[in-house]
Amino acid sequence: MTGTSTTAPRVLVVEDEYLIRMLLEEMLDELGYGVAAAVGTISEARKLATDGEFSAAILDVNLDGQEIYPVADILTKRGLPFVFVTGYGERSLPEAYRGRPALQKPFQAEQLKNTLAGLFA
Repeated sequence: MTGTSTTAPRVLVVEDEYLIRMLLEEMLDELGYGVAAAVGTISEARKLATDGEFSAAILDVNLDGQEIYPVADILTKRGLPFVFVTGYGERSLPEAYRGRPALQKPFQAEQLKNTLAGLFA
């Protein structure tokens, strides 16, 4: 990440698979972002989406069989940018969210870097 800011943007990570969540945290750290929180349930994500302090979010679409869209709705109302992570591609997203950035699993750090750069542009 380049820029003159001394404070790295902080990202909320919502991913139910522990190893993938850890990998995302590591990728974000290597890319120069801070991790505001990393959670794996809808209830934790809703609470943080409502009153957490972060610059953007990475949202796994399917959390243990529950869809992340109620959390995405909260972030949209707050005006916070986010990217979906899905194993099924952007076409699997509901129509209302098809214009949002989406990463298809598995993805590389370079794809995450470019997607986040677009969120903060």
